[in-house]
Amino acid sequence: MTGPAFVFAAIVSFGVLAMGSAAPSAQESGACNIKGNVSTRGERIYHVPGQKYYNETRISASHGERWFCSEAEARAAGWRASRV
Repeated sequence: MTGPAFVFAAIVSFGVLAMGSAAPSAQESGACNIKGNVSTRGERIYHVPGQKYYNETRISASHGERWFCSEAEARAAGWRASRV
């Protein structure tokens, strides 16, 4: 492959590698299943599988929500456990 097609392929490949998409992270692979949710009052609360609202809880990175791989990791980041 030469010319413009090669340049385009190289740019796309570099972009994928630069964004870290070559290998899934622990969060992307599902290894991290603790949901860090931000409440309507701004509280940072984490939910573990099996809790009452775990399945209904959605994670939105644009709202500062995230996934954790352990409860210790969530607590260290300043999140508290769900009370229900």
